[in-house]
Amino acid sequence: MSSGTIRSRAARGPALLLLALGLLLPLAACGPAGNTAAAPASRAPDTVEPLAVAPVPQLPATTASADGRQVTVTSAERIIPLNGSLAELVFSLGLGPKAVARDVSTTFRQAADLPVITQAHEVSAEGVLSLHPTVVLADRSTGPAEAISQIRAAGVPLIVLDDAKRLADVGPRIDTVAAALGVPDAGRQLRERTEQRTDAARAAVPATTGHRPKVAFLYLRGSASVYLLGGPASGAGSLIEAVGGEDAGTAAGLTGDFTPLTSEALVKAAPDAILVMSKGLDSVGGVDGLLKLPGVAQTPAGLDRRIVSIEDGQLLSYGPRTPQVLREISAQLYPAGAR
Repeated sequence: MSSGTIRSRAARGPALLLLALGLLLPLAACGPAGNTAAAPASRAPDTVEPLAVAPVPQLPATTASADGRQVTVTSAERIIPLNGSLAELVFSLGLGPKAVARDVSTTFRQAADLPVITQAHEVSAEGVLSLHPTVVLADRSTGPAEAISQIRAAGVPLIVLDDAKRLADVGPRIDTVAAALGVPDAGRQLRERTEQRTDAARAAVPATTGHRPKVAFLYLRGSASVYLLGGPASGAGSLIEAVGGEDAGTAAGLTGDFTPLTSEALVKAAPDAILVMSKGLDSVGGVDGLLKLPGVAQTPAGLDRRIVSIEDGQLLSYGPRTPQVLREISAQLYPAGAR
């Protein structure tokens, strides 16, 4: 699940989010105690790395869509991925030159010049159809449903994937997209590369003495007064566990994906560190502004200003750049000299 997915849910109705306890808090950038957290100087640029040799699609190919349909793709000449995670897969497979549009959560540099076909984080069917796509990729959180139906009614092959919320979802997601676009061999190469890099990133996590650090994932949008604390279905727990941490929301007994941030909920979670998306952190005025939110300053993370900040388009993408995300979380969670 990408940051665009979370924003899309919020845009469709914050009240529904609150009723469903669908709230998420990103972890803020973790730094040595007493210091204001900042983005690490070594942070990689917002780009994707395609396979060395661009594949040639072998089509037609029929794929099982997550909504129960069998979808046949006959051409991959004009691809539209409807969120940043799927766009990352298309470009990583080496098919970026065939992408003809992007959504607002697709932030990496190679896609910057593509037209945006979302409005307020929702898909514009008219915008999609005006670009004459030969295949459209979506996931279950893509909406509104009317737009998806309208695209399909126009005869465009549209494949829905399950949302990715765990490291275990990355490989199957790569396989599905690669098969749908007629490049299964490239998919196997990308999956192998991603798994090797993930294993290396996990192996490089520093060994800790004593307890596992508890990390709270906070989703922040200060301009909309949206402040959410992640639970077991937020999508961040798998990343936190992979770097040797414990998801604070889950440990505190939260259920579902997100819950509104309150002093009581955060103090009960008692995180040692806070994980956030970079734009979310900026939206509340940086670390100083974050410490003014309910309960943050009273937590061990707040007292030590231990904030881990990851780029919005990367944190929850669960794709080929996830190994990079793990390395960045680990570097900020276990800063040199503070282990």
